Amino acid sequence: MLTKTILALAASGLFAAASCVPALAQDANAAAAPASTVPAAVHKLNVELNALAPSQKGCMMTFVAENDMATPINKISFELAFFNDKNAVDRVTVLDFRDLPLGKKRVRQFDMPGVKCETVSRIIINDTPVCDGPAAGECKAALTTRSQISVPFEG
Repeated sequence: MLTKTILALAASGLFAAASCVPALAQDANAAAAPASTVPAAVHKLNVELNALAPSQKGCMMTFVAENDMATPINKISFELAFFNDKNAVDRVTVLDFRDLPLGKKRVRQFDMPGVKCETVSRIIINDTPVCDGPAAGECKAALTTRSQISVPFEG
């Protein structure tokens, strides 16, 4: 009699455990579903116009760049258009920002001969003619710009 009772309890325990397995599987699937709808990490190439300062040659331009993309950049350059105080393009030039390792900020300075800082009304990044590391087009697509000074800086 005791053996039958123990067997009956054991069997009912197995049935109870078996009936919980599908519920656990459903919960695991439900928990996994929202994770698949979460957007992928946003990769950015941040470039900031940090300062313009008069120099002996013309205007010293300081930029801060940070690579938050998926891969390091071995070499990158930007084609910039500088607008004067009459809102006309004063010059277009390519600046070599060298390498940009992942997740590290880099300060780059360029002395622009013949440019008066006080006449620079805005700067636009036209293109990224060199971007060694990421796939073609990724640097331009990931580019975000901002300015820490009153001169607008656009990408």
